[in-house]
Amino acid sequence: MDNYPSKETVKEFQNKWNKPKNYPEQESALNKLFFDLCPENKSLDDIMIKCAALNDFYSTNIFNIAAVAKHIQSWSIDERPRKGDVDLVEDIACVKIDDKQHRFYSFATKYCSHHQPKTLFHL
Repeated sequence: MDNYPSKETVKEFQNKWNKPKNYPEQESALNKLFFDLCPENKSLDDIMIKCAALNDFYSTNIFNIAAVAKHIQSWSIDERPRKGDVDLVEDIACVKIDDKQHRFYSFATKYCSHHQPKTLFHL
């Protein structure tokens, strides 16, 4: 039995594997961006900056930042994260680009949770 790692060791390595290399620095930068610099979702510029940062840090495969940002802006979402509206994730995730429907679920959960980290978005 000595040849098998403990549950704690497995969990520790899973956490290391799943956590990006610069996670604390990235989270600090994203918190500054989402809470201090661009807390609202009215300005297309602000939304695009947030989308680009999340996409870069988490490799969420958003291939058209402008289209996704315009989609988010069209929803007028600012009150919804504060209320813990979990339907917002799906509303943001489903984006039509060049007549094709896309679902950017991973991106949408991150976008919502960075606006309101203490809600159900962290399911």
